[in-house]
Amino acid sequence: MENQATFKLVLCGDGGTTTFVKRHLTASVSPINSKCMINTDNHTGEFEKKYIATLGVEVHPLTFHTNFGTICFNVWDTAGQEKFGGLRDGYYIQGQCGIIMFDVTSRITYKNVPNWHRDLERVCENIPIVLCGNKVDVKERKVKTGNVTFHRKKNLQYFEISAKSNYNFEKPFLWLARKLVGNQSLEFVAAPALAPPEVQVDQALIAKYEEELKQAANAPLPDEDDADL
Repeated sequence: MENQATFKLVLCGDGGTTTFVKRHLTASVSPINSKCMINTDNHTGEFEKKYIATLGVEVHPLTFHTNFGTICFNVWDTAGQEKFGGLRDGYYIQGQCGIIMFDVTSRITYKNVPNWHRDLERVCENIPIVLCGNKVDVKERKVKTGNVTFHRKKNLQYFEISAKSNYNFEKPFLWLARKLVGNQSLEFVAAPALAPPEVQVDQALIAKYEEELKQAANAPLPDEDDADL
């Protein structure tokens, strides 16, 4: 029987978290393991979720097949509850890894990242965390690649993604899987089944951002917090 590891992943931020997690379709989930909270009656190829009414949370099981067995992330999504005065600690408790998202077309979402990180660290302490800048498919970008420095100060991994185009969708999960399993040679052996892209990314623009990311990684950190976005 294939090994399966299951982890609670806390998804938070102001950058389109629900759109991101709904890209992954349950059609890719095989074999089915009850611990992963899969609804086996659903064979429509739609995303799967389980709603926890007491916390106002949707849990989406995302399964990835790797060269070391199957990994299931039970992704806890706030489902908009953060708009009603913050999240309860119960949302974070027993979180084993996290993704913080912001919207590169909205400066305020990046300015909120430290608040999300503080709450996540306060409850979960030393867990692997990925910071994701979403919507890089949009040309009118407000948060420039070189100005994203929070992850370097806090030793987080950073990826630029586009949920609607599926660009870099698997990267945060692969990085987290390697950290959680403790093996950098872990690879996904099958591409996840994703919803068809709603938009196309400009390849020239993406190449430009990727080059800027490389340059930014070697640039000195600013003395002040990210004030000039």
